[in-house]
Amino acid sequence: MPIVIGVVLRKVKDKIYADAGHSDLELNDEIILKTEYGVEVGTVCEKEKVIQESKDSIGKVLRKITEEDKKRLAENERKNLRAKNIILQKVDKSKIGMKLICVQYIFDRSKMFVYYVSETRIDFRELVKDLGRVLRTRIQMVQIGVRDESKMVGGIGVCGHVFCCRTFLKDFNSITIDMAKEQDLSLNIAKLSGLCGRLMCCISYENDVYIAVKKGLPEIGTTVLTPEGRAKITAIDCVKEKVTVDLGDKSFKVFTVKQINERNKKGK
Repeated sequence: MPIVIGVVLRKVKDKIYADAGHSDLELNDEIILKTEYGVEVGTVCEKEKVIQESKDSIGKVLRKITEEDKKRLAENERKNLRAKNIILQKVDKSKIGMKLICVQYIFDRSKMFVYYVSETRIDFRELVKDLGRVLRTRIQMVQIGVRDESKMVGGIGVCGHVFCCRTFLKDFNSITIDMAKEQDLSLNIAKLSGLCGRLMCCISYENDVYIAVKKGLPEIGTTVLTPEGRAKITAIDCVKEKVTVDLGDKSFKVFTVKQINERNKKGK
């Protein structure tokens, strides 16, 4: 079983495992490594660990990034911009139904990744041949989703912070409207959606807590004993663990869940 480190590559943050050899590496170290595509630059995201034999290709760490490597990366960025302009012109001329998101050479420039968004499948064979002749490198077209687009491009969310997917979020989990219902959020899709047009990832962050807390709470509509008599529960505050009850004639009061539970245990 190989001993490897976790490494994220390219702007799309693809994760692979790599053999670090005798390199002394820490989290967030930038490294140069050999992958199945060529020589690339990556960032250490996981410390050394043992993994089972995998069909996936394992990279090989060559060295920590040097000042010379940084100069080459800066040059690669300039070439990325030039290549992006060329590709935009080609796409516009051929009227291909795609949105170009990002263009990125790998470190040794032996391959270029072209990331795009499209609602349909596109035949890129002629475009790839044309770009290969002009840019003199291997071209790989990579279709991504709108959430991946936000992750690569970045931006500011409605909360005022940089997108979670751009900063710390590693994987995209399934987000459902049921999660919003569980947390008693407004079911206005426009308010629940991020700039990517999908339900905001943060809806899932506290969902498990709400599910756990609600298990110990009475349901809305239940008639319970309160310090002021029998009443019907009309609302639940999971965070503060309080309930709002209707004592009758629209007379509403707020009690803690502890008060309600104690009264109902005595009532039994």
